[in-house]
Amino acid sequence: MSQKLFFVAPPPKVDPARLFGKLIVIEGLDSSGRTTQVSLLSDWLEQQGFAVIQTGLKRSELVSESLEQAKKGNVLSPRTISLFYATDFYDQLENRIIPSLKAGFVVIADRYIYTLMARDILRGADKEWLKILYSRAIIPDAVFFLNVDCNALLDRTLQSRGRLDYWESGMDIGCAREWYDSFMIYQQNMRMEFRKLHKEYHFNVINGNRTQKTINTELKKKVEQLLEK
Repeated sequence: MSQKLFFVAPPPKVDPARLFGKLIVIEGLDSSGRTTQVSLLSDWLEQQGFAVIQTGLKRSELVSESLEQAKKGNVLSPRTISLFYATDFYDQLENRIIPSLKAGFVVIADRYIYTLMARDILRGADKEWLKILYSRAIIPDAVFFLNVDCNALLDRTLQSRGRLDYWESGMDIGCAREWYDSFMIYQQNMRMEFRKLHKEYHFNVINGNRTQKTINTELKKKVEQLLEK
């Protein structure tokens, strides 16, 4: 079994050799179907006898509620929001992800630091500063990126919610005056940032324009191969 790696160094008092589980990340743009696939994979793995735990953004007991309130007001600077999300991530890393990996769990993350980096870069953050900010993060055993066309993202968003989200449309950074135009521009820009991250961090790109069942079948095969190593 290979030892867990960290982007620069592990958090204090964390021994990578004692992290026996697997960290699987499902990444993708908003409405790309990540959450559905995380749920399907979790159910399937539990049926196979694996202990599974899910994690994701804004799930820290320490700051998730405060972060949600801060976003509603839209009064904080992009740097402050970025640090809020980093606090959310590291609290979950310390209290949820690392303990679960020590216990041999399969941890499935519905988005990871890559989404946070892409969002922050579009809001003016320096990439090297972000690398330092997340330097203590664990390198996942696998990152699956659900690649979905932006027109399909728009259709899925409207079908599921009936409206566009302020943040998912990039309205806070003035992509465009009209919500529709802003959504398309923002999501296209996010796709471009993810392409750059893919080149650097070597995501496993999955065609997310297909049916849920087809995508899930492919993911299960790839996860099964990973767990056999």
